This record gives sequence, C-alpha cells and structure tokens, in this order.
Amino acid sequence: MIKAILLDIEGTTTPIDFVHKKLFPFAKARLNDFIGAGLASLGNTLVDLRAEYKRDFQDQIYGRNFNESDPATIVNYLEFLIDVDRKSTPLKSIQGEIWKAGYESGELVSELFPDVFRAIENWRSKGLSVAIFSSGSVLAQQLIFKYSNAGDLGPFISAYFDTTTGKKQESASYSTIARELGVKPGEMLFVSDVVTELDAAHDAGARTALSMRPGNGLVKAPIAHDAVGSLTDLEI
Repeated sequence: MIKAILLDIEGTTTPIDFVHKKLFPFAKARLNDFIGAGLASLGNTLVDLRAEYKRDFQDQIYGRNFNESDPATIVNYLEFLIDVDRKSTPLKSIQGEIWKAGYESGELVSELFPDVFRAIENWRSKGLSVAIFSSGSVLAQQLIFKYSNAGDLGPFISAYFDTTTGKKQESASYSTIARELGVKPGEMLFVSDVVTELDAAHDAGARTALSMRPGNGLVKAPIAHDAVGSLTDLEI
C-alpha cells in the first residue's frame, strides 16, 4: 500500500525548458552581482565550492584559476558548472539564493504542468504524504512550489530532499528518504523522467513510474517501470 509519493521536479512537475531556458540563464546573468556583493557571507558554500574546484583541477576538467578573494574567478567557475549542467551542491545553493530574490520581486513565476495541483490535492485528500527529491537545493524546490502558476502549493508538500541527502542515482538515498518520511521503501512511489534514478529507487524497494512529458528526452524500451504522461494517471 502506497503511503508516500516522492516527486522529481525537472521533467516531472515542471517543464525542462523552464529550468534550462528561464531559471539557469536568470541565475547566470546575476552571478557577478550576487558574488560581488555577498562573497563574505558564502561561508561553507565557498568551502565546498573550493573543494569541488580542486577535484576538477586535479582531474584536468577545469584549468582556470580559482581564488576565494577574487569574485571574478569564482564566477568563472560557477559559469562552467552551469554550462556542463553539474549537479553541484554549492552551485545549487547559490542559484537558490538568486532565484529567491527573483521570485520575491515577481520577476520569476515557476511553471508547473496543469495536472500537478490536481494530483497533489487528490493524494493529500487520501492521506498520502507528498515529498520532493531534486538535485536543486531545498530552497530552490520550496520556491518553485510557493511561487507557481498554480498558486502556493507549499502547504501540500510534506518534505523536500536534495543532494545533501544523497545522489539520485544511488539506492541508499531512497532508503534514507523513506526512513525520513516514516514509511517502508515499498510504501513509497517515486516519479522521475530519468531511468537511472528510477532504477536506484527500485533497487531500494520503492515503486517507480517514468514521467513522459513533452520535451523530455527519449527513453529506450524496455524499461522496468510504469510510464505515465500525467500525474493524474498514476494508479495508487
């Protein structure tokens, strides 16, 4: 019996184009101002970013300089991480803070697929928990559901999980999330557009469903997961 629904964001609740063509460029265009004004307040985020840079430099993935006291070198590295679509925890944290200002000013309104609100409202009316697991920071996730084209869906979401919980391609992450939600893995249903993430959740014992949205990448058959074009199509 399913007791909790765990949702990916990009390609599941939100169009991929909104993330890549709206959110990413919005943050990238404001990196200089954000880093220049807030360098002293980055704290552990900057420490984590420096550690990631060292790995990239040692592996000859990124060869430019990085100096904690030089905002321009930090911005250069952050732009590189955006360009390669790195699921970097410190990058996602910085992006989240930039998007927060954009949402609060009204410059940003998140896009949700039309069925998302109906599905979540229906699940909650049945007593199911609804949680989010995304590579974006918890803050970024909360903003998407608070400032959405369907209104504030925040009250419907029980919990948010990001890469600080674990990687989305690792089964241990889903076991951890199930424990946090107070359910067994088999009582949790995870929906995503990425097969490797679904494979990891399935290995942890969770039920899975592939999100088949317009704009999502093609998936080679066969796959060991149910497939749905709308969250309202899920059989709970």
